[in-house]
Amino acid sequence: MTIDDQTSTAEHAEFAPPEAWDAIATGYAEHVAPGEQPVSAAALDLVGLRAGDTFLDVAGGPGGLGLAAARLGATVLSTDWAPAMVARFEERVRAENLANASARVMDAHDLDLEDDRFDVTGSQFGVMLVPDQASALHEMVRVTKPGGRVLIVAYGSPAQFEALQFFIAALQRVAPDFEGLPDPPPLEFQVSDPAVLRERLADAGLQDVHVDTTHQERLELPNGRDLWNWMLYSNPITGMILDEVGAGEADRTTIRSALEEMIRERAGADEAAIVTAPLNVGWGVKVGGR
Repeated sequence: MTIDDQTSTAEHAEFAPPEAWDAIATGYAEHVAPGEQPVSAAALDLVGLRAGDTFLDVAGGPGGLGLAAARLGATVLSTDWAPAMVARFEERVRAENLANASARVMDAHDLDLEDDRFDVTGSQFGVMLVPDQASALHEMVRVTKPGGRVLIVAYGSPAQFEALQFFIAALQRVAPDFEGLPDPPPLEFQVSDPAVLRERLADAGLQDVHVDTTHQERLELPNGRDLWNWMLYSNPITGMILDEVGAGEADRTTIRSALEEMIRERAGADEAAIVTAPLNVGWGVKVGGR
């Protein structure tokens, strides 16, 4: 790792190394990534990505912004520090014959790329959770061309993150002493306050900074198992929490049953439940060279 473990990961017990993300890469590609594409398309529209632009996706996982950008006709390099995530992205690129997209294993804190290379550099649900976010944001700015844009898509308030709140309520059926998210909350929510995201983008050297809070992630869930799979494969922290509270297979069955009840209640007469999460979409412009 290129980050200082003593000042970052030690403060966050939920920090997940690359191998933990490798372990969920296939599940992420199947159960999580497809639902992210509407968010990706909306975010790229906000920063004005056009066909022919060069685009870098940082901590891109198996798709996210990189796939959406390639479909728009941009020349895309997707990076992630988990090799299995990169492999899943490459599989998707081959399946869609996206000759304008490639991928490399790379740490967001230390991008092995030259200065001033990309028209747009972005990260969706990736750099939001790195331990040294300031370092990663500076790297994103460094590799962006003068006049180019840097884009971050992150979750807003965890209290309004419905999938998370459903999971916590279901988990408390088998672990009543589980109190929910710690204070401060996990790394995933370090820029859940729009003002903090705005400040960090400005501190990274960006100008004309904007933070849009009008968008939501919308999950369409036909049943509780879909929500269980989304939670289990969207982030290694879910499995870490289940292990921490000692949830065995019987407990996990109880949790899935509770989620099924919640989804049926939310869906009502509809075929699927809509579960939402607030988003902060931040971007700014790089002025001058590195």
